[in-house]
Amino acid sequence: MDRMSPLDATFLHIEDGVNHMHIASCARFEGPAPSYEALVELFRGKLPLVPRYRQKVRFVPGSIGRPVWVDDAHFRIDYHIRHTALPPPGSDDDLRNLMGRLMSQQLDRNRPLWEVWMVEGLADGTWALISKVHHCMVDGISGTDLMALVLDASPGGSPPVEDDWHPAAEPSDTDLIRDAINDTLASPAELARWARSSLRGPKAMLAHAGEVLQGAKAMGQALRPNVELSIEGTIGPHRRWAWARTSLADVKRIRATLGGTVNDVVLAAITSGFRDLLLSRGDEIDGVVVHTLVPVSVRSAGDHTANNQVSGMIAALPVGIADPVERLQAIREQMAGLKDSHQAVAAGALVEMAGFAPPMLLSMGLRTAIGVMRRMPQRSVNTVTTNVPGPQIPLYACGCEMLEYLPFVPLSQGVRTGVAILSYNGKVGFGVTGDWDTVPDVAVLAEGIERCVAELLALAVAAGST
Repeated sequence: MDRMSPLDATFLHIEDGVNHMHIASCARFEGPAPSYEALVELFRGKLPLVPRYRQKVRFVPGSIGRPVWVDDAHFRIDYHIRHTALPPPGSDDDLRNLMGRLMSQQLDRNRPLWEVWMVEGLADGTWALISKVHHCMVDGISGTDLMALVLDASPGGSPPVEDDWHPAAEPSDTDLIRDAINDTLASPAELARWARSSLRGPKAMLAHAGEVLQGAKAMGQALRPNVELSIEGTIGPHRRWAWARTSLADVKRIRATLGGTVNDVVLAAITSGFRDLLLSRGDEIDGVVVHTLVPVSVRSAGDHTANNQVSGMIAALPVGIADPVERLQAIREQMAGLKDSHQAVAAGALVEMAGFAPPMLLSMGLRTAIGVMRRMPQRSVNTVTTNVPGPQIPLYACGCEMLEYLPFVPLSQGVRTGVAILSYNGKVGFGVTGDWDTVPDVAVLAEGIERCVAELLALAVAAGST
């Protein structure tokens, strides 16, 4: 048995019939498509590299311990890899609609929490892989590592990994309870060891405590309710999805000429997209900002474990600024300040504290909070914006090159739209998720992102030629 971390368990507990907590991607490959059997064999040959893909979740009776991962004795790979085709003409809209429908379906908790859909029938002769993995299994960083493991770095592929997997016996309810009690009894000892370790380095402990307090104050200020905006409110279970595209070279040229970082330029483009969306809806946006949760990876270099190692901070997207260069400058200044605010340190400390909370109370508390958010509007966080660096080399599936890699980010109560950014092999893809009922105009946001990048690039080219 492998017990979930507090953060992994949180992603599982906050999921219900409306808040689906899977992350996903849509990868497009050059054609023609391989056979379904060849794709299954590709994944089968890499399964030993990703043990979690053959494990399922078991909940501890009475929630006296966090859920655990156990081997699925009835694992069948052909359940998880599906095959479908778009109806003619197989347009981009057809692919986006399929993605939205698949993302509206909750993963089966009685099986390993992942699915892959092979999609044929695209009008341009390409084919797609839609990958869907529960957030309790992976965060964005390790999730892209898993895709890099499954796919090949050359058209010729690689031999299958030797596989001698035999599922371990599934624990009984009694085993789960006994193991959870042992973990609970060990917690005071773990806390004592942490305290002794801290006392051996009091200066470092005090410095960390100061950062946590500073970060908590900054996050408290950032979470003050925003003005009422049409992009916030309750959501349903169904999703829409759109994409925007640019190149890493264009983003870097904008950064080099107009200032800021790659992330600053990306956030400026997203800000423009939200500005266009709000203006098209008639919202009053003079002096207005959009509060976005920005997940921050705390994964150390070289760490490829399949668990969540993320914290977060709140940024304010200045949608009220009309000039694109001024928007970029405002974001640049703000992001520099956020790094010094230690918001991510404070959020990480909260996650660590959750590890000492009784699992039953943690589960009940999260479910209660979701229920309250459903009944009462929250205006502290308007959207989520996640930026993940993907592989910067071409990848292949069954000899077919992956041409683009477009991400999906889940929504939660009060947040009707979110944007995920994923770079791959010199390209930058934006995946825009919207609630089906309340964000029928999700394409406006996506088109606004591309328009802003083009506008900033034109300004950068003009500035560079003078």
